[in-house]
Parts: sequence; structure tokens; C-alpha cells
Amino acid sequence: MLNFKESLKNIPKPIRLFLGKALLFFVVWKLAYGFYFSHTKVLDYPLTKHVGEASTYLLNNFSPMSGFTVERTVGTFYIGEELVEGGVSSQIFHNDYLVLHIADNCNGLELLVLFIGFIICMPSSFWRKVLYIVIGCIIIDFVNILRCMGLIYLREYYHAYFDFAHHYLFKAAVYTCTFLMWMYFSRKISFKNENLQVG
Repeated sequence: MLNFKESLKNIPKPIRLFLGKALLFFVVWKLAYGFYFSHTKVLDYPLTKHVGEASTYLLNNFSPMSGFTVERTVGTFYIGEELVEGGVSSQIFHNDYLVLHIADNCNGLELLVLFIGFIICMPSSFWRKVLYIVIGCIIIDFVNILRCMGLIYLREYYHAYFDFAHHYLFKAAVYTCTFLMWMYFSRKISFKNENLQVG
């Protein structure tokens, strides 16, 4: 225990402050989601609906493919190995054939909260944080929609690559995009008594 306290003291104060705020943000979010948001769906419902509808609209109007429709469904389905009972999802059909199932935990909410939490916990001016949060959330949402469109394209034409892209490739792309935005935001971060420039 003493070694842990000594190790903690060796961490620079600005880093400790950031980690403390990040931990607090994480705990508050998990409690709020677990006790309220996961049951009321006030965040998940509109976001999952939006991702499904936007993916369908872009496919029908800005791609060589057409004939896509989306339906909001409630029922029992699998997410990987996990059985979700009474779950809500957006299902995208191509000519009445189900091609993609967007569950609430695939709507990008967790990633958006993670991105927002990082920006909030970093020292910067209020309006700079607001600007990065707004632009960053728009970019993450758009990249997630592109991910869904890419999965549909693979499902239709290159089915053998669908699982790999779903579980690894497109997830890596979305997280890389988020990380790059964090890096861009962190180029110049100012602490109370010192300035730290990254890059």
C-alpha cells in the first residue's frame, strides 16, 4: 500500500488531476447509464434510429446500390455470443432481405461518451472544448454510419470478409479516428502553472 502511495506521488500533479477527473467521469457515467439511461433509452433509442436511417438514406441516394429500408424492432436477438431479450434495434433490409442488424450497443454511444469525457477532463478553455466536442461527435457519428454502410457492402458483395471487418477492421478504423482527434486536441494543452505542448 505504501509503495502504491509513493508511486502515486511520483506521477506529476497535472497527470494525477486528469486521471482523477477521468475516473470520476467514468464512474458517474456508468452509474447514470446503469440506473437510468439503459432503461429509459432516451439516448440509445434516437441514436440507433438515426444511424439506421442515415445509413439507409446514404445507401439509397449516394451509392450505386438502392432498395434499402430500415425498421425499428423490439425482440430477442444475438449480439455475438450474447443473447439480448427485449432488445431494441434498427434492422436494415435490402429488397426485403435483412442485411444488417444495428443494436443499441453498436450505435456509437459509448465511443461518443469516451470522446467527450477525454475532452472534458483535459485542461483547455471552455469554448475550445465545446467546439471539439461538437465537431468530434459529428465526425464519430459519420464514421460510424460509414462503418455500417461498409458492413452492408461487404455483406452483399464480399461476405467472406464481413466478420473480420465487423469485429476488427472497422472497429480499429473508428477508434483510430477518435484517437487522432484526441491527439489533435492535445497538441497544446495548458495547465495552471505550466504549458505542455504535444507534437
